[in-house]
Amino acid sequence: MTYHARQAEPAAQFEPGEDLAQFADDVRTGLADEPKHISPKYFYDTEGSRLFEEITQQPEYYPTRSEHEILREHGRAIVQHFPTGAALVEFGSGACIKVRFLLDAADKLKAYVPVDIAGEFLAIEAAALRKDYPRLQILPVAADFMQPFDLPAEVADTPKVGFFPGSTIGNLDPEEAVAFLETAGTVLGRGSVMIVGVDLVKDEAVLNDAYNDAAGVTAKFNLNLLERLNRELGGDFRLDTFEHRAFYEPNKSRIEMHLRSKIRQTVEVAGGSFDFRAGETIHTENSCKYTPKSFHALAKKAGWEPLDLWTDSAGLFSVHALARP
Repeated sequence: MTYHARQAEPAAQFEPGEDLAQFADDVRTGLADEPKHISPKYFYDTEGSRLFEEITQQPEYYPTRSEHEILREHGRAIVQHFPTGAALVEFGSGACIKVRFLLDAADKLKAYVPVDIAGEFLAIEAAALRKDYPRLQILPVAADFMQPFDLPAEVADTPKVGFFPGSTIGNLDPEEAVAFLETAGTVLGRGSVMIVGVDLVKDEAVLNDAYNDAAGVTAKFNLNLLERLNRELGGDFRLDTFEHRAFYEPNKSRIEMHLRSKIRQTVEVAGGSFDFRAGETIHTENSCKYTPKSFHALAKKAGWEPLDLWTDSAGLFSVHALARP
């Protein structure tokens, strides 16, 4: 699903200022475009983050359970690819849940560097990790991981391992995914290793069910974006006139999520006025699916070489180890 994460996991709600201004600008630009779209990174206000966590507990939503199985069952094999004394850098660390499988399995790490745009939330998670892993340096970095950023001076001369779980790579278009992997390679440097969670191509019914759960939690998650636009950007969206749509697009090998207008209407938000035709949608998220072969080709395009691959017992999800020559 996740730039979430399903970047991941929660981003802090904006305070008035520069971030809110960027939010408004992005919304105006996206709704004026054809077709209409809004970045999935704006799903994650407090309620959106809560709803996403609820999504991961739904019986239809397999990615989180499948990735946890891989990290739990193969953690020691994964960390065999870590250089001794390495710094583990997590891109979009969120609640720092999945990394604990690797921290528990790796006994020769020098440092853990969680990177997330939500600085206050990041500081809280880092403090909790210091209590649980007192012998490990915890060096949080508040940054947008999609852009180049500086690592802490303490790990400047340390071998680096990147960690990008949660199938967040799937929330990026292939061109964006290549750009991210190139950026990660620049940040981590030559000789580094990257561990990436990647959702696999599978039966369309399994995919469609995962994004259309029977309890309707994903629908609430999608519609909550309109609630946020109303609250933070002065919008007047009527939620009962929009509906959640999610479907697998086989030609692009991805799930698409949309908010569909049930009626012809005009909506005011972020200082702009936007007309909707009946049936017109706002494209809110993609979740690209890969075969091992297609992901390896993408990684090579970004300058990474495949090292290893693990899947869960049902073959629904994968975790890849890549190397930067």
